[in-house]
Amino acid sequence: MIGRSSLDCHTHFEKWLYLFKNLNQLYEMPVGLVDRALKKFLKEAQIANLNNKEYAMYEESLKRYNDLKNSLDTAREEGREEGKKEEKLKIALKAKAQGLSTPTIVVLTGLSEEEIEKL
Repeated sequence: MIGRSSLDCHTHFEKWLYLFKNLNQLYEMPVGLVDRALKKFLKEAQIANLNNKEYAMYEESLKRYNDLKNSLDTAREEGREEGKKEEKLKIALKAKAQGLSTPTIVVLTGLSEEEIEKL
């Protein structure tokens, strides 16, 4: 590469200068420049350098990723809620078997009287 080696860059300022000077030649972050902000900048520069077709493909890929992530997050949250509900029902069943009153079980579990009566 032109100029100094990335290994010669010791300060943050020198690393940024190296990156700007050699941006058109970089395809990945040089080992000596490992820094979160610099990595993010290089990634954004690579995206900005895409042609229209590549950018459309990137956007579509990003959309699919976000849709999948949102679906998984929603499923995970629904699973947690279902698990909490099942645990409350188990506690209510045990409390009912021990002879506790419905109002007491309502306070313990947060379930409605109708849900407890169905058990």
